[in-house]
Amino acid sequence: EAEPYYLLLPRVSYLTLVTDKVKKHFQKVMRQEDVSEIWFEYEGTPLKWHYPIGLLFDLLASSSALPWNITFQAKSFPEKDLLHCPCKDAVEAHFMSCVKEADALKHKSQVINEMQRKDHKQLWMGLQNDRFDQFWTINRKLMEYPPEENGFRYIPFRIYQTTTERPFIQKLFRPVAADGQLHTLGDLLREVCPSAVAPEDGEKKSQVMIHGIEPLLETPLQWLSEHLSYPDNFLHISIVPQPTD
Repeated sequence: EAEPYYLLLPRVSYLTLVTDKVKKHFQKVMRQEDVSEIWFEYEGTPLKWHYPIGLLFDLLASSSALPWNITFQAKSFPEKDLLHCPCKDAVEAHFMSCVKEADALKHKSQVINEMQRKDHKQLWMGLQNDRFDQFWTINRKLMEYPPEENGFRYIPFRIYQTTTERPFIQKLFRPVAADGQLHTLGDLLREVCPSAVAPEDGEKKSQVMIHGIEPLLETPLQWLSEHLSYPDNFLHISIVPQPTD
């Protein structure tokens, strides 16, 4: 039997960035011919490597006790559920495509296009090595907007639910209403995922989580986008059933 392997990982990182460490630990109990592609699962659910760790935890295990027990798998890759991840370059390519998509929504891609290849590399290396200063030197440019405007062009967000087959909800949504009022998290949910918001006289059936916390529904979306986005510049919002205990 293999000894369990404990790791303290940043919520904003990706499981595939620690695959080599985990593999090294379990190598002594694995036969090399049994190893195909490495993947992880939690209670029978394969974990999508292109989702940040914090999002996976909020979505699948937010009501479970720590440490989070996930299973390391080396064969029977679940083709239907997971994308293949041949190397760390695939994680970087996915991350950068999300950053570019977010900037297209926020600034019509103007900020990311003005950066050089070395700036893109610095963003990624800052995240991979858990070096906030290195990452933020570049990322803060992606969080700026002209002072005469009240925010970004559109808010990059994705809403995830465990109760539907759909991977996530993503639509164009402006941070400021036509009358100049700031849109809130509640405004967004009422428009794109009304089932997540409890009726005024009804009981709360869902938890809306970002980074493991439940922000108030009256929080302005622009503020959330600037302060609670993941490093890929998206607001990843998990909607999970309200715990019964």
